[in-house]
Amino acid sequence: MSDLLRRLPVALAVLVALGLPVVLDGFWLQTGLFAMAAVVGAIGLTLLVGIAGQLSLGHAFFAALGAYAYAWTVGEVGDRAAGAGLPPILGLVLAGVVAAVAGALFSPISGRLRGIYLGLATIGLVFLARHLMVNLEALTGGFNGRAVEPFAVPGFSFSNDDPDYLAVAGVEFGGLHRLWYLFLVVVLLAAWLGRNVKGSRTGRALANVRDSEAAAAAMGIHVARAKATAFVISSAYAGVAGALMALAYGRIAPDLFGLQLSIDFLVMIVLGGLGSIAGAAAGAAFVVMLPLVLTQYSSELPFLAAPGSGGLDGATLARLLYGAAIIAVLLFLRGGLAGAAGRLRHRRTPLPPDSSGASPAPPPSAAPASAAVPEPSHPGVPTRSKETTS
Repeated sequence: MSDLLRRLPVALAVLVALGLPVVLDGFWLQTGLFAMAAVVGAIGLTLLVGIAGQLSLGHAFFAALGAYAYAWTVGEVGDRAAGAGLPPILGLVLAGVVAAVAGALFSPISGRLRGIYLGLATIGLVFLARHLMVNLEALTGGFNGRAVEPFAVPGFSFSNDDPDYLAVAGVEFGGLHRLWYLFLVVVLLAAWLGRNVKGSRTGRALANVRDSEAAAAAMGIHVARAKATAFVISSAYAGVAGALMALAYGRIAPDLFGLQLSIDFLVMIVLGGLGSIAGAAAGAAFVVMLPLVLTQYSSELPFLAAPGSGGLDGATLARLLYGAAIIAVLLFLRGGLAGAAGRLRHRRTPLPPDSSGASPAPPPSAAPASAAVPEPSHPGVPTRSKETTS
């Protein structure tokens, strides 16, 4: 029964997500796509940082690899930024594979470093990606980027083509509606795989490495191999997230995959709670949606200026707000949103009654210091009490 109650909120959230495209307009659909793409990347990073304990600021590098791998795989042959013209489903798979291979190639470095030194090494990957994206124009389109072909399966396109018109319950389902359900399937699959990895033998090994590498090695865990595994899994998640970002934007450019994106991913998992799959999803939705919503409704909020006017715009206010949220989490909610939800859930759960049906009695208090404590008796020596001893 407890398992059913624990899974009920997840089931309700999935049902709500399935019905949202019917009532949402284009802005909210587009915002939801951005958020779901970020959720996939955040899940991968929380497995690396929260479970394996390896700091990474290079998540944007692997997301860029996935985005451009998908764009090249699906792109038309003969364009300015040529592509292979392969099926999009293959491009989505290759996005994760290419990023995972890059993570495996980086694993010898990650196995030797940890903490801030590993974080600094991964920052170098972001600058390397920037250089490659700008200069490999035949592949990336250079500074201006390249267009991304829409996702499609045989006989059905996740755009406004093939079929040209699709309606459900009187609501026309265009490209954004169709992409919503594609992204939702990928998010659910990513969350399911992440939860399985976390609870598996591999996840327990990664947690042991995080707590103490020496103790993990003494338990027979190959520390370097465990770190490499964490980087490969996290990189694959980032690659798929990059491909989803490419589909959501419709066009990718080097500016999308800068250091700020890596910092945003790290903020997502800190706000949500390190090591929590649900927390990573909540943190990703908060970080991605807040600036977009504030910018969209800046004209209706009296304290916000229009973008580019020089005043306090929505994007700037959003960064100030989630900067304050990070400080609040570090000071008051060390477990993030997931930790706060867990404490609230345990506080609401009553203690189980004992066999007689009564509530369990509190544990007995310790004996007072003035209580009589008999001394051990010896043959021929009378037993005395401390109370009677002067």
